[in-house]
Amino acid sequence: MSLFGSSTPAPSKSSEDIKASPRAAAAAGKINEHCYDACVPAPGTSLSSKESGCLSSCMEKYIAMWNITSRTYIARVSQESKKMGGDASALVAMGTQ
Repeated sequence: MSLFGSSTPAPSKSSEDIKASPRAAAAAGKINEHCYDACVPAPGTSLSSKESGCLSSCMEKYIAMWNITSRTYIARVSQESKKMGGDASALVAMGTQ
């Protein structure tokens, strides 16, 4: 039996999902650290529309920055690997774990 009493078995996680979970948690922590502190100066029981908009904008910018940085890093590792005559996939995997 799976979550909430359903008779359908819960889907199993792939190894990629399991690897991604710690990365997603780390990214969420960083987003929280940077965006929440900047957008919510006085925490309360709910977010104002201004705070909510600020958080959305900040998260979108943070994720975009993360994606650009990741692509640039992977391209650089690949470039360096080609110079050294090695296999880039092993180097990229080292940097993304």
